[in-house]
Amino acid sequence: MKIAISVWEGKISPVFDTASRLLVLEIEGKNEVSRFETYFDEQAVTRRCARIRILDIDVLICGAISRTFLDMLKSSGIQVIPWVCGSAERVLDAFRRAPDGNSLDASFLMPGCTRDRSCR
Repeated sequence: MKIAISVWEGKISPVFDTASRLLVLEIEGKNEVSRFETYFDEQAVTRRCARIRILDIDVLICGAISRTFLDMLKSSGIQVIPWVCGSAERVLDAFRRAPDGNSLDASFLMPGCTRDRSCR
């Protein structure tokens, strides 16, 4: 499985639509196989979505995201876990330890967000 996390200064980037770096990890089971960080400087949403597909990402973990971008990624078959905040490494550890293997605890939600991922 390939996971992408939008990062800024070691934390989840607060707004995915304007994020400029992605941390990409390949995970087998609970173990990390590889990781790299890449610039994510495409401006148009369609080009950003295409870039994520080219990277063959299965799961995207990010902060705030526009509905258009979210819908585009989901329709491409990418699982999106939005409205996340905190240290990228702590989020990644929690994701790998999740009992279902593909979710995050509510403690990583951005302020004002609920478990169902709706935000005010």
